[in-house]
Amino acid sequence: MITRQKEKQRTQIELISLDELVPKDHLVRKLEAAIDFSFIYDLVKDKYSEERGRPSIDPVSLFKIVLVQYLFGIRSMRQTIQEIQTNMAYRWFIGYGLNEEIPHFTTFGKNYVRRFKDTDIFEQVFQRILEEVIRAGFLRPEEVFIDATHVKASANKGKYRKEMVEKSVRHYQDQLEAEVDKDRANHGKGPLKESKKKVEMKEQKVSTTDPESGILRKSEKEKCFAYSYHTACDPNGFILGLAVTGANVHDSTMLEAILNQVTARVGAPQSIAVDAGYKTPFICKILLERDIRPVMPYKRPMTKKGFFRKHEYVYDEYHNCYLCPQDKILTYRTTNREGYREYHSNPVDCRTCPHLAQCTESRDHTKRLMRHVWQDYLDEAEHLRHTTQNKTIYAKRKETIERVFADMKEKHGMRWTTLRGIKRVATEAMLVAAAMNLKKLATWKWRKGMTGPGPSSFKRLILFLRKMLAPTQGNQHFVYSLPPALIAGGFVRFLL
Repeated sequence: MITRQKEKQRTQIELISLDELVPKDHLVRKLEAAIDFSFIYDLVKDKYSEERGRPSIDPVSLFKIVLVQYLFGIRSMRQTIQEIQTNMAYRWFIGYGLNEEIPHFTTFGKNYVRRFKDTDIFEQVFQRILEEVIRAGFLRPEEVFIDATHVKASANKGKYRKEMVEKSVRHYQDQLEAEVDKDRANHGKGPLKESKKKVEMKEQKVSTTDPESGILRKSEKEKCFAYSYHTACDPNGFILGLAVTGANVHDSTMLEAILNQVTARVGAPQSIAVDAGYKTPFICKILLERDIRPVMPYKRPMTKKGFFRKHEYVYDEYHNCYLCPQDKILTYRTTNREGYREYHSNPVDCRTCPHLAQCTESRDHTKRLMRHVWQDYLDEAEHLRHTTQNKTIYAKRKETIERVFADMKEKHGMRWTTLRGIKRVATEAMLVAAAMNLKKLATWKWRKGMTGPGPSSFKRLILFLRKMLAPTQGNQHFVYSLPPALIAGGFVRFLL
């Protein structure tokens, strides 16, 4: 039998609270039960005047509106406001009733410019949520996974200008030069002459739309302007640190900054897992000197095809020399400015060697090998690679940091950004990280029964009124035939 829905259902008056329209297991309920958002008042109290100006929008509601956008992967603030206007769960979460007007979509942008720009308010929100994760016992900071992902910038790849920019200098250059001078002294060599501070320049494409983004150059991807999100997480997928740079900044240059963030927030980890791009002598050095176990994969040698690989030349630490596959000695010559010791073969031996074509193409028949002054740290990381512990930790990357990036892009709208400028993009990244941590915290607390407040006072009032008034028949929403005077007096409006 066909059923026709009655149109009068659209205009009927029902005695029902907003709380009853939100499913009991909806994410917003889990969020509200997981953390007390009133801490935001303390963070922003110095950004508002207590005596002058118009009454502001509740700061907690303002931040919750932003959280709604990033928690549910809504593309823009304009669309977020449209969703909140019709979504009862979102209204309930931000504390607005059925008939209250939702703030204009430009509200947060204006507040950001006037109150929150150039402050650390968003980092404090992120830190407060992370502290709640620690209190709940969900964080495992002994193992940390660090990597970077690219997020497309709001910039046309065809609109750029070519500029000559200064080549970036290693941030550890002074430390390296001191190590080089020390190594040369140990080998009876004088210090290198002080280099003329010649500024090296390179040509670079700079976006005319968003100059702070960087050109992304990866062989398997098309070239575009993008940002790099350098991120650290624990084995449970909670984000511990995050920094944003242009996509033209190499991942390995940001590891120390991310490590310092993590150490400041949750303490020094016992091990750090990274991919092959981070396998450099300096990174191995700083990790081992801090008693942190480097977990790194096999890195393919860059040797030209058909030639002997470097591992086929045996290093003799006692005599400080190399032995080639034909048991000929490559002796130490010097330590260059780049931090590499140079070992040279005897051209007399090489000239008559049957394997010369597999060894070198040099015109003077001399094989040259380089060994970094911090190579011992790299060798130790390579040794640890073969241990069971490292293999077990590294296998978790696909379900930790890679999963974080996948969720960030698939569920939280971070495949590309609509914002321009590295400060605004960094703010967005920090809010996304905070939303992801909050979502996981709330879900885990709910599953473990660590949340679940009793009914609110308003809900208890509704339950009392239901007992006092007689409902109509049927198991639909409780519909009451109230006197017109009560409706005109605003009683029903109050209940709705």
